[in-house]
Amino acid sequence: MGLCFWVCFSLLSYSLHSVSSRAAAAEGDATVEGTVYIDGKAPIGTIDDDFVCATLDWWPPEKCDYGTCSWGLAGLLNLDLSNDIFLNAVKAFSPLKIRLGGSLQDKLTYGTDDNQDPCTPFVKSPYEMFGFTKGCLPLKRWDELNAFFAKTGAKIIFGLNALAGRSVKSGGRAVGPWNYTNAESFIRYTVGKNYNIYGWELGNELSGNGVGTRITANQYAADTAALKSIVKKIYKDVDFKPLVIAPGGFYDTKWFKEFIDKTAQSLNVVTHHIYNLGPGVDTHLVEKILNPYVLDNTIRTFSGLQNIINKSATSATAWVGEAGGAYNSGRNHVTNAFVFSFWYLDQLGMSAKYDTKTYCRQSLIGGNYGLLDTKTFVPNPDYYSALLWHRLMGRNVLYTSFDGTRKMRSYTHCAKQSEGIVLLLINLDKSTTVQVKLAFNSTMTLRHKPRSRALHQQKVSYEKVIIQLPQMADAEIRREEYHLIAKDGNIQSQTVLLNGNILSVDSSGIIPPLEPLYVNSTEPITVAPFSIVFIHLPDIILPACKVYQLLPTMIAKHGQLPVRLSGKGEIKDTSSTVSNSLDASEKLIESRTQGQSPFEKL
Repeated sequence: MGLCFWVCFSLLSYSLHSVSSRAAAAEGDATVEGTVYIDGKAPIGTIDDDFVCATLDWWPPEKCDYGTCSWGLAGLLNLDLSNDIFLNAVKAFSPLKIRLGGSLQDKLTYGTDDNQDPCTPFVKSPYEMFGFTKGCLPLKRWDELNAFFAKTGAKIIFGLNALAGRSVKSGGRAVGPWNYTNAESFIRYTVGKNYNIYGWELGNELSGNGVGTRITANQYAADTAALKSIVKKIYKDVDFKPLVIAPGGFYDTKWFKEFIDKTAQSLNVVTHHIYNLGPGVDTHLVEKILNPYVLDNTIRTFSGLQNIINKSATSATAWVGEAGGAYNSGRNHVTNAFVFSFWYLDQLGMSAKYDTKTYCRQSLIGGNYGLLDTKTFVPNPDYYSALLWHRLMGRNVLYTSFDGTRKMRSYTHCAKQSEGIVLLLINLDKSTTVQVKLAFNSTMTLRHKPRSRALHQQKVSYEKVIIQLPQMADAEIRREEYHLIAKDGNIQSQTVLLNGNILSVDSSGIIPPLEPLYVNSTEPITVAPFSIVFIHLPDIILPACKVYQLLPTMIAKHGQLPVRLSGKGEIKDTSSTVSNSLDASEKLIESRTQGQSPFEKL
């Protein structure tokens, strides 16, 4: 592999008054320097192109937590599907994965012909699990929902009732096999109407100790195999085959290992949920969000699940199927405010490092943690954070670390649908501005236009050099920056500014454009206190961002990757996602370049 040295250079940024170090200094804030280290030799993980996902839930208006009823008409049975802001907010992602599910999905029946009971909505009852009786999805409402999904181009994951046919014993254990009669009839109706379902997910939070009740891993594996069989049978003559997804619960090492080992032939995606900040009633949520040690407490979950999958014969990939940070509907002015973007974007970056393919946020709308306001549908700050991630962060994840302050979080991906890399920086400090330098551990190429304006490339390989960027006035090396800050510096505000401008929908409900700041690369990258910055560096060309350029060509030629292996160094084709380990990708490209180093011909 050869010796590698860190190649350092400073790339710095233009600043608006609202985000500049001069403004920070004027207010008496400290300024420190730091270095982001990026290993550009090979990606450490890959994500789906449509990595960002959001959830819609079944909660009725009577759903209340700690005396606050925060769901309104945001539940799937009541949601206003004609709202222009809602339509435009989903369409802006082109596409957005939407997971339909939640606690009440395991009490939901479907109004198909086999269901002999009246198709009635959920009714509040203190004697029932989760505080509500069983409810039913009328087929007319299912038709209305699918009309909306078709307009928006959303990819739908539907959570099926996994408790049907079981009895719940004292102590909370659900026993007996899954009765899939109603679910099978519902899937047949869906296929008969030509509705596109991206994945069918079995159950919600029934793994491990469960929430409300639980199912053993052995029984859940058998039920997942039954779902696989149903899907295979019903979709026999349909070109697109949906994913089989499970268990949609909280990670438990022993339970998940047994389940994954026993579903190697039936499972496409293994999902888990994250609410690592505790209950929404907690008055210390802001302090937790700003604490790097609290943010790091999900690393064990991500790495643990990754290790289980890598050591198993499964071809399944990992998703976060639901994540709202603070359970029981979140907390007003925290989980729907600017401060929550610190947690949310950190979660996206961290999960991607551990090869998570998709991350579903609870919720798209509903509760106090929606991307959209429950009453007005107006986007909350996290909506814009999610949209920026979706548009900027590419599939390949690069190892990234930061040296300078513990309060800075950093993540790097290859750019999406463009050249270069995108760096995400999150400053959790309320009074310190950080000026950032970049260092790379790889062979890299810096593109620039010198005085002759002819395109040149400066290649740096295996020696430590300082890259001198052009200093003339008409230098054309520029980068794009997206600075996010809270209105008036109040991190509990529900208004966010992008490069100094308030982001808001217009009178027609149109989502505003997310315009970058174009910055001469001789200027420093400056990250203001309590701010988030995406930086697109189109002229930084790294081997890790070239490794996969052959894969789209191969997929276009063969229809899919021509291999399906398992174990270390594997390449997995799961119909919707292709994940490639570093060893496998290097071997693949090496074979196509007749034994030469993969980086010599890229």
